[in-house]
Amino acid sequence: MSALDFVGHETFMLEAIALARAAAELQEVPIGAVVVDSAGVIIGRGFNHREQWKDPTAHAEMIALREAASAYGDWRLRGCRLYVTVEPCVMCAGAIQLARIEEVVYGADNVKGGALRSALALYQVAGFNHYPRITAGVLGESCAMMLADFFRTRRR
Repeated sequence: MSALDFVGHETFMLEAIALARAAAELQEVPIGAVVVDSAGVIIGRGFNHREQWKDPTAHAEMIALREAASAYGDWRLRGCRLYVTVEPCVMCAGAIQLARIEEVVYGADNVKGGALRSALALYQVAGFNHYPRITAGVLGESCAMMLADFFRTRRR
């Protein structure tokens, strides 16, 4: 049993939410992510930087995974969990799978582009060599409200 089994998912989701707020302050879509190792230590943080960096791959999850791999000293992040405020897209879900993340914990569903269960269920495709566990809806209302507020203010 790892230290993560004794810590509520909410603790780490609150860290991801704080990062999402930082993204919103930069006029980025408010999505934040943290990677937590098996000892319960955050080893990677990220929030969207697509607009700032003019990079279509600069999603919160990708940035957090890169930072975690660097801190971990390996691209295989076995035993680690990813906390993200919004259900990952296909690109991020693929990177999560390739990184061997043990579990993905997310807040709000992404009905237009979520690749874990909402628009697509990538991890239900047979034949992959690794399948992360999925925990959905952690602080989901707060995560969804942050997104809705962001887009409401931009569409005025």
